[in-house]
Amino acid sequence: MSVIARRVHLAQRPIDLPDGSTWSVRDSELESPVDGEVLVKVTHLSLDPAMRGWLNDVRSYVPPVAIDAVMRASGVGTVLESRHPDFNVGDSVTGLTGIADHAVLRGEHLTHIDLSVAEPATWLGALGMPGMTAWFGLFDVAAAKAGETVVVSGAAGAVGSVVGQLAKARGCHVIGIAGGPDKCAWLTDELGFDAAIDYKQGPVHRGLRDMAPDGIDVYFDNVGGEMLDSALRALRLGARIAICGAISTYNATEPVPGPAHYMSLLVNRATMSGFLVFDYEDRYAEAVDGITALMADGSLVAREQVVQGHVDDFGDTLLMLFSGANTGKLVLALQ
Repeated sequence: MSVIARRVHLAQRPIDLPDGSTWSVRDSELESPVDGEVLVKVTHLSLDPAMRGWLNDVRSYVPPVAIDAVMRASGVGTVLESRHPDFNVGDSVTGLTGIADHAVLRGEHLTHIDLSVAEPATWLGALGMPGMTAWFGLFDVAAAKAGETVVVSGAAGAVGSVVGQLAKARGCHVIGIAGGPDKCAWLTDELGFDAAIDYKQGPVHRGLRDMAPDGIDVYFDNVGGEMLDSALRALRLGARIAICGAISTYNATEPVPGPAHYMSLLVNRATMSGFLVFDYEDRYAEAVDGITALMADGSLVAREQVVQGHVDDFGDTLLMLFSGANTGKLVLALQ
């Protein structure tokens, strides 16, 4: 079976925010799968802040997206044709599909998902890469323990919202940092955070001083910049910082200055560790089982902001991540 796939290619590298000139959308005929391959009709696409970093031609944890290559992305879809013994027509799967409505992929790069457990968008959120990132970043990297004070930035985003709920389930005192009263109210009223700091209403370091007067044990950082500096000022003895991302710097056009208060790590005998979720790939099932159990008993709420559209809508939808327009996991559902 050959199909025409609608795909988004990188036309040129953006200087600041991506715009229409960044992308080229075009149709391509896909070859039929060969042995070991699967043809997938993509139904849902994951939009993530990390995508902006993949556009820069710099050394990173993955190679940059090449000019004229299909934009890298995770997706969920349905198997239309299979030449792989582990996949059958009609199976629901997830994998790196790219921004496309159809993709031919190696079977070993796909994972079965159970839509009776959760909706497709959730398999890109709490049960997908953001949930895996939250689980291993909080429990393995930051080693959060019951009774500790945990602060998470970008708390209303896909990763941060799961981090805070996992920390509450572990018995921690949780403070989220988010932008705007609606997001802060969502954190405390629906997700069960103990407190929330609206960074748009004043300096974060003052909020941390008021809400965590004895200091913080764990800081899970999704934002970087001044917010990281504020957390460094509030560390307790033996604190741990998990560096997940730095969305505040992704569109910077000048070099970003380092944190001014890094000596707090020395004074408090604290640690600051970067991590990549891919390093825990052989343990994803552990996190999926743990998060699924918390969802089942109501301890964790998975929220996705699903935008209905087409492959052509990718560029505009991606920008929602950098304007603060989304709450929870941002997903593009292909119509």
